[in-house]
Amino acid sequence: MAITAQEIEDLIRAAFPNARITITDLAGDGNHYAAEVIDESFRGMNRVQQQRAVYAALKDKMAGPNGQLHALALTTRAPD
Repeated sequence: MAITAQEIEDLIRAAFPNARITITDLAGDGNHYAAEVIDESFRGMNRVQQQRAVYAALKDKMAGPNGQLHALALTTRAPD
């Protein structure tokens, strides 16, 4: 079963309640998304650390062939 953009946002929002989050369904198939997450907690982190934090929030949704989320293009940064 595919995951919805709202479900992705809800998972990320649980870990980053004050973040600006934009989710885009790239292929319209519920399997390939892009996410932009802008959060103050990223300040001082490098990009890899930021992205690991977001992927951790997605828990097992991307785990292996049975994961609901098959592809996520992720952009992260601290606010300007």
